[in-house]
Amino acid sequence: MNGEKKKVLIIGGGLAGLTAAKRLVDRGFQVRVLEKRPIFGGKVSAWKDEEGDWIESGTHCFFGAYSVLYDLMKEIKTYHAVLWKDHQLTYTLEGGNNFTFNTWNLPSPLHLMPAIIKNGYFSFGEMAAFSKALIPLALHKDKYPPTQDHLTFAHWAEQKKFGHRLMDKMFRPMALALKFIPPEEISAKIILDVTETFYRIPDSSCMGFLKGSPQEYLHQPLVEHSRQKGAVFQNHSAVEELLFDGERIRGVQLRNGEILDADYYITALPIHDLCKVLPLSLKRYDQFFGNLDNLEGVPVISVQLWYDREITSIDNVLFSPDGIIPVFANLASTTPDYRSLRGEPFAGKSRFEFCVAPARELMGLSRDEIIARVDQSVRANFPKESKGARILKSTLVKIPHSVYAPLPGMERYRPTQKSPVSNLFIAGGYSRQLYYDSMGGAVMSANLAVDALTRRVSEEGA
Repeated sequence: MNGEKKKVLIIGGGLAGLTAAKRLVDRGFQVRVLEKRPIFGGKVSAWKDEEGDWIESGTHCFFGAYSVLYDLMKEIKTYHAVLWKDHQLTYTLEGGNNFTFNTWNLPSPLHLMPAIIKNGYFSFGEMAAFSKALIPLALHKDKYPPTQDHLTFAHWAEQKKFGHRLMDKMFRPMALALKFIPPEEISAKIILDVTETFYRIPDSSCMGFLKGSPQEYLHQPLVEHSRQKGAVFQNHSAVEELLFDGERIRGVQLRNGEILDADYYITALPIHDLCKVLPLSLKRYDQFFGNLDNLEGVPVISVQLWYDREITSIDNVLFSPDGIIPVFANLASTTPDYRSLRGEPFAGKSRFEFCVAPARELMGLSRDEIIARVDQSVRANFPKESKGARILKSTLVKIPHSVYAPLPGMERYRPTQKSPVSNLFIAGGYSRQLYYDSMGGAVMSANLAVDALTRRVSEEGA
């Protein structure tokens, strides 16, 4: 393969597109990345507002399982910015109560024993019933979850009879934190896959946060690395349509009418945007493309609230089954670079970032109504600590279509990175790989797409 002579056009400048760009320039390809927004980063994007405070598109936790992401960060020399927290999961409840799942530093599955026998909330009988329900998972490991994709997790749990309290207090916030949809909608395969990973790999459920903005420690370093090797990054460049000649992609038409061409193409768009740019002729060409219309994005709302006092000092991710804040964190504790407000130091107070979910029925509410409901959830979870607390600043981000909705039966529609069109490849968390629609999934999908593209170039050059 004479890679330096091959041009690749990447559509989408999120984490998958930026990873693909790095992988390709490292292999000698000529690369151009198109992004419709003014900033790069996609679902993990971050930007400064008019007062100089960082705003993020969501609450981004770094799971220990995302080894491909950490390999990438080590390559661009930013892995030091991941601050690993204590290996425990804390749940806050209305009325001020909480419980914590701790782990031991022991081989699997012994590392989970504290969570089962001393979490301080669920009875031993409840945890025993849950453990019994997981026997098929322990016996068959990763082969078992795919057999349950026809069920919602709530239906699966009902069949296994492990109790409503476990479902409502432990798994509801887990489902909402992972995919922003409740157990009554999410495929059982998703929760079982995650549970199996946590069970099998002791450090996989450990959580980390970046010491600051993903723009500074992830996206910009990726862009700079690729630019230094000749890649071109073009923002404000929305694609109208892929141009398909019946056999290959011969170019892309931008919304401004410009047409760009390349030898090979990688789409790294969210699923709803990908479906918009695929021409009808391509969807009719092969069911691979037509099936993508079955996948849909989930609405997501992210809220930040600065309070004038420290409501919780916990330096970790927090979960809540009550109210509308299933996963959140006090960034003034977890993220050193964020201990500021309008350019002034903001240590020892609260700068919360919340995932607000499920968001579908909240999207039509006004900004003030959503902020008020989030504040209500905070005060219900921390009644003593929040008494008299004032909100100093609030921000809200609405994303109508974010990660794909992993409903029962959707697994069969997830595309491989190699498409039926010889010069078109798919990257994105909705494509088939281990980590679903996540930071780890974005990176793994890009790695697989670039591997498939490289093999195709070698085959065509043979």
